[in-house]
Amino acid sequence: CFVCHKMGASITCCHTGCDRTFHLPCAPDGECVTQYFGAYRSFCWEHRPQQAMQARLSQDNTCCICLDTMEDKISYKSMGCPACQDARFHRHCIQRLALHAGISFRCPRCLKQEPFMTEMLIMGIRLSKRPPSWESEQAVGPLDQRHSRCDAETCVCPRGREHVERQG
Repeated sequence: CFVCHKMGASITCCHTGCDRTFHLPCAPDGECVTQYFGAYRSFCWEHRPQQAMQARLSQDNTCCICLDTMEDKISYKSMGCPACQDARFHRHCIQRLALHAGISFRCPRCLKQEPFMTEMLIMGIRLSKRPPSWESEQAVGPLDQRHSRCDAETCVCPRGREHVERQG
């Protein structure tokens, strides 16, 4: 493995003439990209696909998901939306969003699904074919039931935690 220098690397960069191999878990540390669609191609840091982004309209240097500061230029760790050209996000933030959003995955700023989803696949972001995690019944509970218990650490209702008003 060209990243960890241990034996057993089974993924080879698919660029013609490149013989770099790596372990799948080493790919992020080596800034390698694996495309999780079609032929499942993998690329080393030197031959991975690059985003072609235009100059930004705003000078906002924050990830539109976590709101932390990020580097200004597009790189392995910082990506952008090809549709609106202005949304920027960390690779790990957009990967986490992709897995939670499932079939509803789209740009968090402009909300466009195409060409955003296609570009993220090309750049090695894994997508989930499941419904969004926030829509699962286990995550939010049945929609026809009201929450009917005080969850405050110290409940100040004179009638106790289980008291429920009919309105409000």
